[in-house]
Amino acid sequence: MIAGLKLSHLVSGFIAVLVGYTGSVAIIFQAIDTLGATQAQANSWMLVLGLGTGLSGLFLSLRYQMPILTAWSTPGAALLVIGAEGLPMSEAIGAFLFCGALLTLTGVTGWFEKVSRLIPDAIASAVLAGVLFRFGLGVFSSMEEDFLLVAVMCITYLAGRRWFARYAILSVLLSGSLFCWITGAFQTEVSFSFSAAQPVFVMPEFSLIALISVGLPLYVVTMTSQNMPGVIALKSAGYKPPVSASLTVTGLASLLLAPFGGFAFNFAAITAAICAGPEADEDPKTRYKAAVIAGIFYCGFGMLGAAVISLFLLAPKALVITVAGLALLSTIGASLNAALLRSDDREAALVTFMTTVSAVSFFGIGAPVWALLFGTATSFALSRSRTLHLTRTS
Repeated sequence: MIAGLKLSHLVSGFIAVLVGYTGSVAIIFQAIDTLGATQAQANSWMLVLGLGTGLSGLFLSLRYQMPILTAWSTPGAALLVIGAEGLPMSEAIGAFLFCGALLTLTGVTGWFEKVSRLIPDAIASAVLAGVLFRFGLGVFSSMEEDFLLVAVMCITYLAGRRWFARYAILSVLLSGSLFCWITGAFQTEVSFSFSAAQPVFVMPEFSLIALISVGLPLYVVTMTSQNMPGVIALKSAGYKPPVSASLTVTGLASLLLAPFGGFAFNFAAITAAICAGPEADEDPKTRYKAAVIAGIFYCGFGMLGAAVISLFLLAPKALVITVAGLALLSTIGASLNAALLRSDDREAALVTFMTTVSAVSFFGIGAPVWALLFGTATSFALSRSRTLHLTRTS
């Protein structure tokens, strides 16, 4: 057992995995189907994605005593659904290896870590608040889908925050699950069987078309939509993550597991925020234990292979969205407060926040990167304007 393990570590770790799977498992299944994978290959994909995420997160969290959660590239999976249609599985594996090599090279060279250090704290906090905002908003939009379920969970959350704050999120999860069980809201028609998955090796083939149309875009979306927000999530929580070392580990995991279906691994952002927030542990120094628990859960679920797809389709969407949103409320509030605290940074932070929330995308580059660029440009322009104004009035 992990020394000093708390119930909050178990709850936060489980919720992180729950959100990680339910938020992307359907997209991964579509990507597998697009490439025409067999059932054995689908099982292999889910096996290595779970093990790759779990083991890399376990290693980094224990090694650096930080809640460094890793994840597979969900935007990358969405890219495969669109861009890999008609591509032979062997050429797709070659593209995965190419992406893994680029990710590893990024970690080894250290250039990404140098760039991340240049991001002002207010703008970084604004990006994190924007990334997590849709989860907080999802609590209220889910009321249209299942008002009673969300209402029960929200009332439980308020009662928990007032009388048993340490167990508030656990109470929310239990009350929501109990309500779904009583009302029959779980998808009982979903069938699955628990069986251990086996890795299936696919010999890679390299084609220029696959490398350009899949491998390179997979690297770009993984860096911009996953790694950048992931670094920001940890920095906003008060940590100084080993960016280059972590990228090297996730890049090597991508290289080793690509032939078995591990298309890309990276920093986690949203699930990392769950494990790095105060709900996981009041003491920031021991929050890494929540990430360790998450890593163990990822490994366990990965062993189930494709059966885990059906398992995570059992829960109503409103249940998962509400649990995630309520678990992230404190982090969203703290990020917004840090972003808007100083009046000199307020307008730039607002531009950053609103750009992130807009989910705008140009040239295949996601909103968080554009938010950083627009926010930094606004900060630079306004600081120059203030400097000129002060010079003229003095």
